[in-house]
Amino acid sequence: MCGIFGYVGSGLSFSELVYGLSRLEYRGYDSCGIASLDGQKLFLKKRAGKINQLRKDLKSTEKKVTSLALLHTRWATHGEPNWANCHPHLDCEKKIVVAHNGIIENFLELKQSLIKKGHRFSSQTDSEVIAHLIEEFYKNSLLAAVVKTVKELKGSFALGIASLEEPDKIIAVRQASPLIVGTGPRGNFLTSDLPAILNFAQKAAYLDEQQIAVITSKKINVFNFKSKPVRLRFKKVDIKPEEAGKKGYEHFMLKEINEQPAVLKRLLSVYSSRGKVSFPGLGLKDGYLKKVKKVYITACGTAYHAGYAAKYFLEKYCRISVEIDTSSEFRYRSLALNQGDLLIAISQSGETADTLAAVRQAKKEGAKVLSVCNVLGSSLAKESHGIIPTLAGPEIGVASTKAYTAQIFCLYLFCLYLGRIKGSLKTSLAAEVLKELRRIPHLQETILRSSLKVKKIAGRFSKFGSFLFLGRGINYPSALEGALKLKEISYIPAEGYPAGEMKHGPIALIDEYRAVVCIAVQDELYEKMFSNVQEIKARKGKVLAILNPTDSMISTLSDAVIYLPGVVNPDLNPLLVAVATQLFAYFVAKNLGCEIDQPRNLAKSVTVE
Repeated sequence: MCGIFGYVGSGLSFSELVYGLSRLEYRGYDSCGIASLDGQKLFLKKRAGKINQLRKDLKSTEKKVTSLALLHTRWATHGEPNWANCHPHLDCEKKIVVAHNGIIENFLELKQSLIKKGHRFSSQTDSEVIAHLIEEFYKNSLLAAVVKTVKELKGSFALGIASLEEPDKIIAVRQASPLIVGTGPRGNFLTSDLPAILNFAQKAAYLDEQQIAVITSKKINVFNFKSKPVRLRFKKVDIKPEEAGKKGYEHFMLKEINEQPAVLKRLLSVYSSRGKVSFPGLGLKDGYLKKVKKVYITACGTAYHAGYAAKYFLEKYCRISVEIDTSSEFRYRSLALNQGDLLIAISQSGETADTLAAVRQAKKEGAKVLSVCNVLGSSLAKESHGIIPTLAGPEIGVASTKAYTAQIFCLYLFCLYLGRIKGSLKTSLAAEVLKELRRIPHLQETILRSSLKVKKIAGRFSKFGSFLFLGRGINYPSALEGALKLKEISYIPAEGYPAGEMKHGPIALIDEYRAVVCIAVQDELYEKMFSNVQEIKARKGKVLAILNPTDSMISTLSDAVIYLPGVVNPDLNPLLVAVATQLFAYFVAKNLGCEIDQPRNLAKSVTVE
């Protein structure tokens, strides 16, 4: 949520800087701005609206190149999206520039105190207090003023700070909100996420909690909140800029849907060989895993649905009790966790605020944490005892696609690994499941080749004002995820429900104006799904069924059918259903003219509570 992009160096054009900022659009925003400092001159341009509008505004300015700049995309939390509330913010004297991600929980108290001291505020934001606090503390050292300021702040914050008094540097601060520093041939950078600096930086490092970086054109020095120097380990930026591009697709989401088979093939090549699953560098010893008595799973949004699917096959193949909860609920529960428990935390970004809070709570109570994460340098990866990287590559579309199936796939593989260690899974059955998993990328490709059929069906169903997604057993999480995808990008109200609960409420909503998506692939619960479809049709509901090609019962009742290739093991169906429901949601949203990659009010990485 929100994005910071900063630069100090030999000079970059405004167009290059705005391009860097645009690579953070996927994080979600409603306004944007840029401040540049050259000597004793401050240039500020900001506005509500999209980065393209800011780009047009900058074309009319005389200033074209700068050696120091702070740019920001804002996702409103305090105050509506307007010019005054846009970042960067200034102090009273217009000498100190601040860009902030996060939430300052005690800003009202600080603001009232500063007003009494004569400070004049121009916005409704919590962020502006930071600029005024630095102004209040500034004597002859920007770093010293920043150190004093952060000690007054409560909440989460990633900061980019510059001052006309010391126009050769940017100070970056991290407290419970991600921030990366990078270095390249044209200068040094800070950013909320790597895509912004892929075209500029050769090496990068993630700041840790309560760290401050002083960035000049020549070097980056890092300190803790007590002003003690800290050594930062830089790593080569190994993501190519084109990996964060659209590669000819109309939208990032469509590109990422089509990348799923390649991601799963990559996971197979890294985590399996000679008919067995292995996790090099897992971080958790087999001896500990063998003794695990209970597994907790926590995540948010789409990652929660991946975890929900994992619950079914962990219980089935590992014969272990599994409990799952959203991170925002898990962290506030009175759980009796102990050293024999394992918490699996799932997050694409590794910076989801509630998931991190849940992890910290579980660690306090003695549980070990295994993270399933796409970003190795993230907070979640660093704070976990073990990690399974999902290796999905950059996911730019706000609605998660390839990261979701990568999470499920990794958890399937971990299930086979854990089952072998615990002795609950026969070697022959594990080999059969792994063999079937190897077929999944090919089966996904088969679904992708039929996308035009899905597009036609989506065109017919775009007219409906609400949707109900139904599934049973392991297909229930797929129903939840299908509904989430549709509502995220098309804004159509959609609800996922266990099909067995239909008569306990949702059936009251069914009529000819509501579409019902029934996930009814061949499994032991197929006949019960057949009964559900009959009940829906008896009430004139419109049924879109997701079926296998051999189906001869539900297909005759349905208004439309998306066929999935059959699998020997129905437990693997979520990896195929996901592709179908993603394509369906995408084409419905496109048909309605929605902003698919950046849906309204949503952020890719929810880094505040």
